[in-house]
Amino acid sequence: MNASAATTGMTGWRVRWPGPIDGGPLDFVREAVPEPAAGELLVRVLACGVCRTDLHVAEGDLPVHRPGVVPGHEVVGEVVAQGPGSAGALGSSAPGFAVGDRVGIAWLRHTCGSCRYCLRGAENLCPNSEYTGWDADGGYAEYATVPAAYAHRLPGGYSDMETAPLLCAGIIGYRALQRADLPRGGRLGIYGFGGSAHIAAQVALARGAEVHVMTRDPAARELAADLGAASVQGAADRPPVQLDSAILFAPIGELVLPAMEALDRGGILAVAGIHLSDIPALNYQRHLFQEREIRSVTANTRADAREFLALAGEHRIHVTTTGYSLGTADRALADLAYGRFTGAAVLIP
Repeated sequence: MNASAATTGMTGWRVRWPGPIDGGPLDFVREAVPEPAAGELLVRVLACGVCRTDLHVAEGDLPVHRPGVVPGHEVVGEVVAQGPGSAGALGSSAPGFAVGDRVGIAWLRHTCGSCRYCLRGAENLCPNSEYTGWDADGGYAEYATVPAAYAHRLPGGYSDMETAPLLCAGIIGYRALQRADLPRGGRLGIYGFGGSAHIAAQVALARGAEVHVMTRDPAARELAADLGAASVQGAADRPPVQLDSAILFAPIGELVLPAMEALDRGGILAVAGIHLSDIPALNYQRHLFQEREIRSVTANTRADAREFLALAGEHRIHVTTTGYSLGTADRALADLAYGRFTGAAVLIP
């Protein structure tokens, strides 16, 4: 471990009392730097993205898994120490890491590897899965640990601030695109246009899709148009064409109905969020008939992460970010809740 870090400790944020973000559910603390356990890496955090899932953890929309957890799961960092057995115990997921390597920490932190879901390649459905910033402390701090088998090599050509949102917003957007089963050259609708959506839109456009964006935020509509969307309109407005696929990024259940109505025959809606407000009653003829489908998106596999990060290395993705110092993470979450920025917020220690 870095000697000065061991001596001076670190600062970070913990969710003490989950509740509305305006009520101050997070505490800014100084404490000891964590020790990496067997098979883990200790990482000095260089940047950490601010994800809506962090807001759900802070506000209690997601049940408490680890009391007083440090949020944050879009971490770009530098390896500063290794626990016993970290260098060569990575299985098939990644090569070994060394002190000084730049690595990424993402949402998925642990799976059992032996259940029927893991064995069939669906480790995102593992009943024993664990997640960074929910089950274990994450990146709203100066240091974090990660099992080496779940750390990621990062693509070149991006700054730390640009890379951080790729580690969840990008990966989950990629998974949502896979779940939406968009045909090549098809018409994709995107509902909500924040950190994940603006990356997924670029992946779809790179694959030749026609992208239509529905969002309430004027600044997000402007960003969508700048990125090449074929049309941009209000959150519940009907797009000018029937959609082959759609992705709902906004955590608003009421938008499921207009999204389903906008689908063409055989179209698929993927709901990308980990939390969604209640969905109103569906009408079979208007929303589901003609083999329209609705699918959820549950986390991601490490294979998803590797595929997306490789794609990001091959195709330059424009990542729109707003920077915040680590000490203002509570304000970053409040700004996210109230839609005060476009793209993704990123904490810089």
